[in-house]
Amino acid sequence: MKILSVNAGSSSLKFQAYEMPEERVLISGNFERIGNTNDSFYTIKINGEKIEKKAPLSNHEDAVNLLTEELLNNNIVKSLDEIKGIGHRVVAGGDIFNSSVILDDEKIQQISDLSVLAPLHNPGAVIGMKAFKRFIPGAIGTAVFDTAFHQTMSPSTYLYALPYEWYTKYKVRRYGAHGTSHKFVAIRLSEILNKNDAKVIVCHIGNGASITAVDSLKCVDTSMGFTPNAGVIMGTRCGDIDASIIPYMMKQADLSISDIDRIINKESGLLGISRISNDHRDIEHGIENNDEMCILAEKMYIRRIVDYIAKYYVLLGGVDAIAFTAGVGENSYQVRKRVIDSLKVLGIKLDEEANKVMGREALITTSDSSIPCYVIPTDEELMIARDTYNLVK
Repeated sequence: MKILSVNAGSSSLKFQAYEMPEERVLISGNFERIGNTNDSFYTIKINGEKIEKKAPLSNHEDAVNLLTEELLNNNIVKSLDEIKGIGHRVVAGGDIFNSSVILDDEKIQQISDLSVLAPLHNPGAVIGMKAFKRFIPGAIGTAVFDTAFHQTMSPSTYLYALPYEWYTKYKVRRYGAHGTSHKFVAIRLSEILNKNDAKVIVCHIGNGASITAVDSLKCVDTSMGFTPNAGVIMGTRCGDIDASIIPYMMKQADLSISDIDRIINKESGLLGISRISNDHRDIEHGIENNDEMCILAEKMYIRRIVDYIAKYYVLLGGVDAIAFTAGVGENSYQVRKRVIDSLKVLGIKLDEEANKVMGREALITTSDSSIPCYVIPTDEELMIARDTYNLVK
């Protein structure tokens, strides 16, 4: 069965086609700068070859139209009827969706209504759903939610100590994010450990970052909150702060709500402290050159990650494994070393040679380490394809 995994943003559309249940990738691609017809382009990867093409993409329908042409021209399918399912990544499912679902008009409208919780992400997903429904009407559409994996958190964990009416009336609560990635890695860890009731901590560390405590493949707690701005320090997001800083700075610097929203989401984190970059590779370069602000930013960054791991170790009553995933987690041996070295009190011992790995699965602790630590590359597209296949088969 041929399944498409789709991640549609406001100006981009990523896709991957699979043969299921074999989980074989047939073709993948990314349409970028949609809406900017002068600069828009797309790349496709097939049989190990990456091809970039210029194309005027005025909207998502243009991208989907070209995508279907590529599927046909590259003999991925002889007819679009061969595509049986299309799985769409959705960032915010609120507390309405606790699992992946088959789409209909009502659910698409619900996802659109939830855009208030993810204004940069949900609208693009809805546009993508409607475009694929038009061009490949015979395929069953599904929605796979970043928040669904975290719906197993208890009320005492997901509620804020704010007036309860804020939750009942305005849905203010902790939702978390990166759930599809955390689920994929947690499942892989349970396979490695051969233990379905494993207690694990998954560290999804990229430009956006979140830490999740998982017990028996269920989320117990996660670092992100009402929005993806909570938790650890990220590339441009501040992570946890004292909420009173916001009205204080609005008065002191004559800032508007929009100014504050922009600053805490796009001008803070590693970028805000280093004043150089949100890209961790640039921070690492600054550290090598003894840049004091990069060194400070990194110390803060590592401290917050370690704080959450230690917190979740206690919450779970010990853990069977810790995993590092996403861009930084998979590729920065320096970050992994700094984090693990900070956890020596727990008896974790880093294998320096094994830790040099980049972008592939590996055990990076010694045989006598109290807790095994792994690098596990995430694969959200495959997780979307799996959920979609299970819904439509």
